[in-house]
Amino acid sequence: MINHSLIGPWIRRFLMEYLISVKNLSYNTQRSYRDTLCLLLPFIASQTRKNIDQLLIEDVSREHVLLFLLDLEKTRHSSITTRNQRLGAIHSLAQFIGLYSPEHIQWSGQIMAIPFKRAPHALIPYLEKMEMDALLGAAECTSPQKQRDHALLLFLYNTGVRADEAAQVTIADLNLAHVPGRNYSSVVIRGKGNKLRSCPLWSQTVKEIRLLIEGRDVKEHVFLNRCKQPITRFGIYTLVERYALKASERVPSLKLKRVSPHTIRHTTATHLLRSGVDINTIRAWLGHVSINTTNIYAETDLEMKARALAFCDIESKPVKRWHDNVNLVQFLRTL
Repeated sequence: MINHSLIGPWIRRFLMEYLISVKNLSYNTQRSYRDTLCLLLPFIASQTRKNIDQLLIEDVSREHVLLFLLDLEKTRHSSITTRNQRLGAIHSLAQFIGLYSPEHIQWSGQIMAIPFKRAPHALIPYLEKMEMDALLGAAECTSPQKQRDHALLLFLYNTGVRADEAAQVTIADLNLAHVPGRNYSSVVIRGKGNKLRSCPLWSQTVKEIRLLIEGRDVKEHVFLNRCKQPITRFGIYTLVERYALKASERVPSLKLKRVSPHTIRHTTATHLLRSGVDINTIRAWLGHVSINTTNIYAETDLEMKARALAFCDIESKPVKRWHDNVNLVQFLRTL
């Protein structure tokens, strides 16, 4: 007979059923929740001096969770953002148990009441046009491998996709125009939560992708690694960092920035905003659920702020002091 007070069976149901069948969370989110529990359970076991398989739901108390979050920051040197992500996973577990186990509603409420910690809003890193051009130029198409690399970098800049989204794109997701310049080309992107969105492609992007997919099956992934296997998001991160280092030799300002696929994503949004694209279109372009997420680009773009400042600038006029008025001074002296 299953002991419903043990947390182990609940965690198995949470990871294997709830997150997949009920919440339909992405694979990366499922792994993130799993990793959180892999850190939490050994910590709780050490605090209660129990074996992990013997832990009760009540052992994951509010006090122990708070100690765990503190340990993340002090011992593992996790950022506040990471700390809040871990807490979000714990909240979700508590919500699940409280939903299916009425006798643990009070416990669930206590865990859910643990607040997120406010984190300072960091400036969004992005590349200036000259820096982005240098990054693309670093992957000169001198070999089939560099041809793939340049096409991938251009695809990231064109679409603003996340690394994982780029890695998942298949040839079947492409809708390439039969008459370039007259028909629009696009690609279907699978975003977070398996949400689909369509993104337009530049003619240059289409031209380079055509060379990559020529003669291949539509079920294959567009971007492959050296072993002709689908490239991973980690492979994309490594590729971007490699060419950023190379490009920094031509543009030294890149040495001061941490360039990643997500930096290119921010760059796409910022450059679209500068070009006059409205914020709601950019939201759909990037696959943001909330417009508030996209608004951060309007807050961080210094070039647009400078243009607004110049537009609102008031022309300074010389201030005429009273003693510069000779007639007035003469009048006062006659009194």
